[in-house]
Amino acid sequence: MTSTTAARGRRRDAAERYRPDVVDLLLVAEAPPSAPDRFFYFEHVTTHDSLFRYVVRGILGETPSRDKAPYLDELCARGVFLVHLSDEPFTSWSDVVPHCVPGLVRRCRALAPNRVVLVGARTYDYAYDALVAAGLPVVDIRLPYPGSGQQRRFAEGFDLALRLAR
Repeated sequence: MTSTTAARGRRRDAAERYRPDVVDLLLVAEAPPSAPDRFFYFEHVTTHDSLFRYVVRGILGETPSRDKAPYLDELCARGVFLVHLSDEPFTSWSDVVPHCVPGLVRRCRALAPNRVVLVGARTYDYAYDALVAAGLPVVDIRLPYPGSGQQRRFAEGFDLALRLAR
């Protein structure tokens, strides 16, 4: 088994552990981190976990500790789930996007979410029209990713997206 295959399996298993039976809110981000020890659903991530931290703040209204499991349990109980446009980390959008959007649409349809929020301006740019055309309930908000100084803009936009998605 290659390290890429092992990393994919670890991510898949971690996400499945916290996949709700009924997906109320589906978050779609661009891709998992390239670092093999970082992922939204990994319970022990010590650095660079801004998406998780800002999702928890926006939905649960609290700043999470580094013990992620209770927060992941609560997100699952509330029907929140995260998927990625690309299941694999990538460095070039042009190499990935044409191949990823149809698969994303299929995965989103299979999850049958009540509402969808796209995380990251490029994720929105590439996926919004296709998801809407597929009949999915996508909130029309172009959020930045909550990193590189965009944390406040993400928090404000995420709050608005959650209110509009009710």
